[in-house]
Amino acid sequence: MTETAELTDNDFLRQFELKVENDMAIIEYSLQERKIFLTKMVIPDTIRSDEFEQDFIDLVFANIKERNISVVPTSPEIAKFVRRNRKYKRMLPVGIRI
Repeated sequence: MTETAELTDNDFLRQFELKVENDMAIIEYSLQERKIFLTKMVIPDTIRSDEFEQDFIDLVFANIKERNISVVPTSPEIAKFVRRNRKYKRMLPVGIRI
């Protein structure tokens, strides 16, 4: 489902957006001193699935990695994702453990 969708960083609203058909999934963030705090994830029920959630967060983390900034997941869903995917733990700032 995410193959045809394009991730957008709406810096005015401080959120990553992924439009799928007539729905939009978002991850809100706050950017502070080379750290991005992922604060809230909203996925409409019409497109919600474990696979979609995984792919969406993967896209967001790939975008953040390109910018070479640290990630602080304050959203419970995203923190759970980082716990399950060890490869993203190196993107956490020094001293942050999940």
